[in-house]
Amino acid sequence: MKSSSNFLVWDSSVKLADLAEHIDGQPMFKILERVQELERAGREIIHFELGEPDFDTPEHIVDACVSSLRSGNTHYAPSSGLHSFKEAIISATEASRGFRPDANQVAVTPGANAVVYLAMKCLVNPGDEVLVPDPGFPTYYLAAQACGVKAVALNLDKENRFALDPAEVENKITSKTRLLILNSPSNPTGAVISRSSIEKIYEICEKRDIFLLSDEIYARMLFSGKTFFSPSVLDKCQSRTIVLNGFSKAFAMTGWRLGVAIGPSELINKMSLLVSTIVSCVPPFIQEAGVAAIGGPQDSIVKMIAEYSKRAHMLANGLNEVKGIQCEVPDGAIYVFADIRGTGLSSENFSRVILEDCGIAVTPGNFFGANGEGFVRFSVVTGRTQIEKALESLRGKFNG
Repeated sequence: MKSSSNFLVWDSSVKLADLAEHIDGQPMFKILERVQELERAGREIIHFELGEPDFDTPEHIVDACVSSLRSGNTHYAPSSGLHSFKEAIISATEASRGFRPDANQVAVTPGANAVVYLAMKCLVNPGDEVLVPDPGFPTYYLAAQACGVKAVALNLDKENRFALDPAEVENKITSKTRLLILNSPSNPTGAVISRSSIEKIYEICEKRDIFLLSDEIYARMLFSGKTFFSPSVLDKCQSRTIVLNGFSKAFAMTGWRLGVAIGPSELINKMSLLVSTIVSCVPPFIQEAGVAAIGGPQDSIVKMIAEYSKRAHMLANGLNEVKGIQCEVPDGAIYVFADIRGTGLSSENFSRVILEDCGIAVTPGNFFGANGEGFVRFSVVTGRTQIEKALESLRGKFNG
């Protein structure tokens, strides 16, 4: 270690653990760094790169947190979660999924993102395999790398509307497969997996003794009359299904870092102990805000989702008017996954060109896996005026 006049700097020759060499951060935040650099230089950028709702957290949720703080709820909470919050989760699960998990099946986590890592760490040994959707959320791959686990891609394609084929699942299972990750509605594609497909996938997992992690962070965010089905209904999270959920998207609570896992009690106990080891607990005043989010008025949530649907239709239809771009209206979530292969540009080149030339920030599709090459993800978390401005700029760039 060398010293400078103001702080200590580690030598670049420092010896790290082998697993540390495989740790990487979410690529979307690397894009944000470049975007902020341009903004500091005076450029106006239209943001589509992050899944960051542009709505503020509803007032009644904020009020609940402030009230909790003023009441002195600033001390440690149980590592698995406050009893009151777990009871709220249990009641919400019963209302939405038709079963009532036990309290020892519920773990509160610092953000839903953490559930992916916690579940892998407690279920999958280094060298074993996890089946992951491709395109899929980068954390699935990054968590596997950090755990020394092999991520095996489940290929999704546009021709099948990015639906997960149960036959593809069965073909990819080996003797080393321990876990399958589902995500419906999907980030980045917006696809919703049908009930019949989920039931078939569950049967395959049961037959091959594989755990099933169901990422349901966008379960409330459905468009065009689509319906959501959770595999947790099939075993009540008692044997192989783990539900991942959180408050960031539907409740506009990204900065609050509040997530939930529901699963078999033995696994949830170990995941909670890992939370205790790493972060001790989720702050109690944050959990009290979660109680208000679930149990309070839902009108602002419904309005947000309706607005996302309008934006998704507007953006997808508008992108179809840009030469070289084809786009489906998503079934849910907060993303539009645009096919830009007709422009002749790679995903990263397209993203760089429209950022530099048009002031539009998007996420290259290859960041979500090999099958994302030739696509880019637009988040529908920008107002309709800004969407129209971006579409006008893209038409000017590509329509000649």
